[in-house]
Amino acid sequence: MKQQELLERLKLSGFKRALWVYHLNTGGCNGCDIEILAALTPRYDVERFGIKLVGSPRHADVLLVTGTVTRPMYERVKRIYAQTPDPKVVIAIGGCASTSGVFYESYNVLGPVDNVIPVDVYVPGCPPRPEAIIDGVVKAVAKLERLMEGREG
Repeated sequence: MKQQELLERLKLSGFKRALWVYHLNTGGCNGCDIEILAALTPRYDVERFGIKLVGSPRHADVLLVTGTVTRPMYERVKRIYAQTPDPKVVIAIGGCASTSGVFYESYNVLGPVDNVIPVDVYVPGCPPRPEAIIDGVVKAVAKLERLMEGREG
C-alpha cells in the first residue's frame, strides 16, 4: 500500500481526538525503534493527524511495543500496561514483538509481547516500514473508536 493511500485512510478514519502513543522497547535490535522515529519525520509527518509520541504511559492511548520481552522487562511491561488509562490499544511492532523473531528460545527471553499483555494490532516485518507502522496505527484508531462506542470489550 502506498504512503498516500495510508495517509488518506488515516485522515478519513474520523478519530474523535488526538491519538497519543507511548513507545516501549522491551529488548531487541532497535531497528523497529528507528522506523517509528522515521514515521515522525517530515517525510511521513504523522503529527499533522494528531498522532503524538508522549513520554509517559499515563497520558497515552496507544502502546507501541518493540522487541521481545526479556526477564528484566517482564514486570515493567505489566506495570506500564497497568498505568495506561482505558480505553487503550497495544500495537506489537516487528517480528520480535510478535513472535520473538531471531531471539526465539534465547536464555533471557520470555517470548513475544502477547505472553505478558494483550495485543490488539500486530505489525509484521524486521523492521517494518514506516507505512506499515502507520497502517497499524490506523487499525488502532478504528479499534479505539469501537471501544469508545462500547461495541467491543
